[in-house]
Amino acid sequence: QVHLVESGGGLVQPGGSLTLSCAASGSIFSISAMDWYRQAPGKRRELVATITRGGSINYADSVKGRFIISRNNANTTVYLHMNSLKPEDTAVYYCHSVLKQTIDDPLYDYWGQGTQVTVSS
Repeated sequence: QVHLVESGGGLVQPGGSLTLSCAASGSIFSISAMDWYRQAPGKRRELVATITRGGSINYADSVKGRFIISRNNANTTVYLHMNSLKPEDTAVYYCHSVLKQTIDDPLYDYWGQGTQVTVSS
């Protein structure tokens, strides 16, 4: 069983900063990618940032220059450093991972439970 546990969400004023973390635990052979998604009320879930096993990083246009995604050396913990936050960043943020539990397994998708980020004055 694989678990993704998110933390770091909360209330922050516009222009402020917040850092989210996501730790993967359980039976894991290898992780191909770890990502952050977000979903605001009435909106589609959207990809915010991704980092691959090889270190490739991509960001949504809406967060480029403001957010930074990073990971630990084992690629089991991913962070999202959010700066210059705007009210439109308000959403539930979800950690996502694509991984193998054993060498003979195919790749599977796993999701965290989500953490609320609210940007408001």
